[in-house]
Amino acid sequence: MNSFQIITNNPSLEGELSHRYPEAPIDVSYRKLSFRSVLTAVRDEIHGGAKLLSHPLSGSVKPLETPYKSVLIERRDGADLDLDSLSLIENAIQACDKFKEQDRIHIPELQKDFQLVDRSLILTAVDSLLSDF
Repeated sequence: MNSFQIITNNPSLEGELSHRYPEAPIDVSYRKLSFRSVLTAVRDEIHGGAKLLSHPLSGSVKPLETPYKSVLIERRDGADLDLDSLSLIENAIQACDKFKEQDRIHIPELQKDFQLVDRSLILTAVDSLLSDF
């Protein structure tokens, strides 16, 4: 059975979907990971048959300009490796490796702003997914 999942390191998403979309079949997997580690966690899911439903580098924010990343995937039991998803996530990881983490991402006063940008991007993807149901 297929299911939907958001892999995120954004603490503001914990409980957000169940409150905003109580009937949505989307699991939020919050993990205390770095931006890059979120991407590698998504890659691991893709190796297990998952498919990307949101671009891993969505928005106009470059990798490592924000500490937060959320990615929407479809978990597909017994599915073959989705080569398009694998290519996208591998390219995102390579892009991430080209950038240096910005010092400003650790300023406590900016954390809520970074969380809001990431949350807005992923909720747009969820809205699009749910409009298809």
